[in-house]
Amino acid sequence: MKALKSAKQRTEEDRARLRQAVGEIIENVVKNGDEALMDYNSRFDQCERTCLRISKEEIQQAYKQVSESDIEDIKKAADNIQAFAKAQKGTMGELEGFSPGPGIFLGHRVIPVDSCCCYVPGGGYPLYSTALMLGIPAKVAGVKRITACSPVIKGTDRIHPKTLIAMDTAGIDEIYAVGGAQAIAAFTYGTEQIEPVNLIVGPGNSFVTEAKRQCFGKIGIDFLAGPSEVLVIADKQADPEIIAADLLAQSEHDKEAKGLVVTTDETLGTAILEAVEKQLPTLDTEEIAASSWRDFGEILIADSLEEAISYANAYAPEHLEVNVEKSKTEEVVKALRNYGSLFIGGNTAEVFGDYASGTNHTLPTLGAARYTGGVWVGTFLKTCTYQSMTKEGMLGIAPLVSNLARGEGLTGHARAAEIRMEKNE
Repeated sequence: MKALKSAKQRTEEDRARLRQAVGEIIENVVKNGDEALMDYNSRFDQCERTCLRISKEEIQQAYKQVSESDIEDIKKAADNIQAFAKAQKGTMGELEGFSPGPGIFLGHRVIPVDSCCCYVPGGGYPLYSTALMLGIPAKVAGVKRITACSPVIKGTDRIHPKTLIAMDTAGIDEIYAVGGAQAIAAFTYGTEQIEPVNLIVGPGNSFVTEAKRQCFGKIGIDFLAGPSEVLVIADKQADPEIIAADLLAQSEHDKEAKGLVVTTDETLGTAILEAVEKQLPTLDTEEIAASSWRDFGEILIADSLEEAISYANAYAPEHLEVNVEKSKTEEVVKALRNYGSLFIGGNTAEVFGDYASGTNHTLPTLGAARYTGGVWVGTFLKTCTYQSMTKEGMLGIAPLVSNLARGEGLTGHARAAEIRMEKNE
């Protein structure tokens, strides 16, 4: 495989320093609770609010600050996300009355977690779409207590009004003005104002990700996410301007984001390079997108579609676009196994999934798609087994269990089976 444009190698950040810094933040929140949260809010965001929970009045005020058309757009996107989440939940049935032998009855229930926190990043942009992507599937799953948190607009005591409206539209029960590693710690261990939850979901910066890693076990998490990424498989029929636009859409996320093309046509690759340079000056986010593309953008020339597929499966990208001639699309799609979300055909922009088509945009990165998918309604559900036995069933299986347990040297296990046999002699 030939590199028409190579990416620089990512340098390993100082993991030890990050681990220590995040560990100290978590310890501070555990020890000092709300006092620590308010101190971090003041230090990082110049926010001086003392009541961390967003009031109903603040949510009502947010609706007055956003245009009716913007509110309507949020609701339309929410409808699609909710419809798809409901369809997904419909595929998760309960299992009753399965019997592997006489008198033995097995099954499973699908049970929502009791509580969750949806972490919605603030950063340089109000990522209100993430509030929909996290809150709606939690609601559809039936989570009883859905909380959310987000950093305030820097220098104020307010979460962005569009984010509040999206959270409200998603059906989130409690909203808190706090972000960063300290927010993860607060929802894991609890503070005076924040009751802990069972599950934390959502993307964030390196501090948020490291905090999720350190808190995992005490709480559940969706996965650990790194910089956003898109990989495009394309052949000569693809439109270079469309691909360039998709690459730049990904690149503008942040300076660590990655846009990658694997194409079987070098002429297309060259045209994509030219189209990227032409489109960059038209973006308000040119500085970020240019830095990301310069450092991590990549165009590779594959000898065949089979080689491109093999590369994509090994890379396991967050977003994977397939833009090849129609007669080969189905064959390529069937061969792809590792991706967070798949976008098929030139009409299907990755940004459609980011906002409004209905699939979730909270997806695994940095190769995690090799072993997990993205956030979905099932993220908030537990499949829990159960069993019951008649006397006949117990007498039929107890000797087998006794033999297996004694084979492992666990006589207590064996006796728990044997005593039941003895009492029924």
